[in-house]
Amino acid sequence: MYAIRLHEFGPAENLVYEDVPDPQVTDGQVGIAVEASGVHFIDTVQRAGSAEGPLAVPELPTIPGREVAGTVDAVGAGVDPSWLGRRVVAHLGPVPGGYARRAAVAASALHVVPDDVGADAAVAMIGTGRTALAVLDTAAITSDDVVLVTAAAGGLGSLFVQAGRRAGAVVVGVAGGPDKVRQVTKLGATHAIDYLDDDWPSQVTAAVGDQAVSLVLDGVGGDLGRSAFDLLGAGGRLVMFGSSSGQLIEFTSLDLIQRGLTATWGLGAKLTRRPGLMRELETRSLAELAAGRLVPVVQRFPLERAADAHAALEARRTTGKVVLV
Repeated sequence: MYAIRLHEFGPAENLVYEDVPDPQVTDGQVGIAVEASGVHFIDTVQRAGSAEGPLAVPELPTIPGREVAGTVDAVGAGVDPSWLGRRVVAHLGPVPGGYARRAAVAASALHVVPDDVGADAAVAMIGTGRTALAVLDTAAITSDDVVLVTAAAGGLGSLFVQAGRRAGAVVVGVAGGPDKVRQVTKLGATHAIDYLDDDWPSQVTAAVGDQAVSLVLDGVGGDLGRSAFDLLGAGGRLVMFGSSSGQLIEFTSLDLIQRGLTATWGLGAKLTRRPGLMRELETRSLAELAAGRLVPVVQRFPLERAADAHAALEARRTTGKVVLV
C-alpha cells in the first residue's frame, strides 16, 4: 500500500509518500480501506521531533496520523464478521498510522458512519469533534453569554461558533485575514473580526456595544490570547484548550481577583479520569454531525500531499479541519 512516512524529524517536506507493507490485522482488530485521514496540529509538533504536547515523540520511521474513516475489508480473530463492508470511523489513540491507504484498528474503537455522512466529515468529528464537546461542556454557554472565539475559522473554532449561536449567545469570532473572516460570517457568527488588524480589540468592543464579553474560548494563547482575556467583563470566564502560538496566556491571580474572573483548562486529565468518557464524547460528536447540529468545515488535501497540508497548517493558511483524502 502507499502511505506517508517520516524517516527524519524536521520540516514538512520530510513527509514522504511511498510504498510500504500493509498493516497486519491481529486479534481484536479490523482492517480499514482508508478514505480519509485527519490531520492535527499535534502531528506537526511530532513531525518536528518536539517533546512538547501530550504525546511522546514517535520512533522512526513512522506513519503519522491518528484519525481514519473508510470501509472495513478484513477482520481479525475474535471480531464479529458482520463488520465487513461497513463504513466506519475510528480514533487510533496514541498509536499513529493514519496517513495511509489502509489501517489496522481495534474493533472496540470503531463507530459506524451513516450512509449520508461523508468520510471526511466523520474523520473531522472523531477527534476534533470530541475535543470541541469537552470544551463546550466546560464552557456551558447560555443565551446570556457574549462569547469571543479566537481562531474562529479553525477546526475547533468553527464548531464553537456554531454551538454558541445554537445556544442563543452573541458570538464574536476573530480570525486572521479577509477570507477567514468571511468563513466565520458564513458560520453564523454575530460579529466576525480580523485579528490581523492592530485595533481588533477595539473593534470587538465597538461591535458588542453595551454588552461585555462574558466567555473567551482560546486555543491560541500568547499575545492574541492575552488581548482576548483583557476583553472579558466583570465575572467573565476564560476556557483555554491549547496554545498554537507556542505560548500560554500569561496572567496572575490578581488579574482574576480584580475583575472576578475565572480561568480553567478545558481538556487534560478530566478526559482520562473517567473510563469511557472519550468514547462517549466521540459518540456524541458523531450524533451532532448526523443531526446537522455541528457541521465541520473541512479543507482537503490528497494523501500524497501531506507535506503541503502540514506546511499550510503551520503557516495558518487553512480553514476548518485539515483532512487527507
